[in-house]
Amino acid sequence: MIILQKNFPTSNIVAKTRVNGSEGMNADFDPPTWQLQVIRKAGDTLFISLDDIKKLTKTDIIFDLKCIEGWSQVTHWGGVKFSDFVKAYHLDEQSKMKYVGLHIPDNGYYIGIDTKSILHLQTILCYEMNGQPLLIDQGYPLHLIIPVKYGIKHIKRVGTIFFSNEGPPDYWYERGYDYYSGL
Repeated sequence: MIILQKNFPTSNIVAKTRVNGSEGMNADFDPPTWQLQVIRKAGDTLFISLDDIKKLTKTDIIFDLKCIEGWSQVTHWGGVKFSDFVKAYHLDEQSKMKYVGLHIPDNGYYIGIDTKSILHLQTILCYEMNGQPLLIDQGYPLHLIIPVKYGIKHIKRVGTIFFSNEGPPDYWYERGYDYYSGL
């Protein structure tokens, strides 16, 4: 049984979207050089531009983002479903693994997610917020939005994606939080 998070009407969107953390959002990021790296296996890496990602079917979701600090806010995000991304880039074999790891470009922030959750129908690789391109502090150019998890799993500025049968390192798990951080 698939459990969906509630999708809210646009009238519920907060007027000012809170920035959910700044870990790994260093100032030396060079947006024009960004490419998403998808490691299919050792020595086999895809390099994908934001324009290529935007060519995939766009999905919007308006949901209540929940923070482990106790706050929440209804936010509007647009991007491509992670499951559609997997299909488009022929990552079917990789998606049979138990986990997915994601890192920012300089590897200073990283998360591990169980594959079942990242393939959830509402999980998106987001490039828009409130109908506009993502801002730098909101994770430009690509922000993982995963409504079945707390905000600590919503990694900003995704730089690398890889698949594994072992739980990948996770920034917040290493600091005492639950590895799965599900709602």
